[in-house]
Amino acid sequence: MPTSSDLPTDRAAIGQLLVRLLREFRAEMFEPAAASGYDDLREPHLQIFGNIYGGARLTDLAARAQLSLAATSELVNDLQRLGYLERQPDPQDGRAKLIIPTERGRAALADAGDRVAEIEQHWGELIGQARFAETCRALQDLLDSLDAG
Repeated sequence: MPTSSDLPTDRAAIGQLLVRLLREFRAEMFEPAAASGYDDLREPHLQIFGNIYGGARLTDLAARAQLSLAATSELVNDLQRLGYLERQPDPQDGRAKLIIPTERGRAALADAGDRVAEIEQHWGELIGQARFAETCRALQDLLDSLDAG
């Protein structure tokens, strides 16, 4: 059975690497937000925007975002009040509501996608594009394997 003494000493443990990279990613995502007209967004809103995929029921969105239903509802209400999201009847189930981006929300998602591309380009420049791409592939493979297991 491995122990903490078996961990590499030339790098941080995987949890620390992931948390610190996520913190850096979020900081870089928000760096230009105010200048781009999104000064009303907060970091927790990324949990919703990163999982909306064009539209979702509240329960599905909560599961994707790995948030409680109450926290998801609060963030969705906030984004709806700010004009980024709206609720519409689900055409497959009239009792349910779909949460979908408004025109403003779609613009924010498009701008966020562009910002992600900029961050990936920048990070690739820091360690080399091929190495960055392989790191991303390895992380995706790991997630796929964990999801399958």
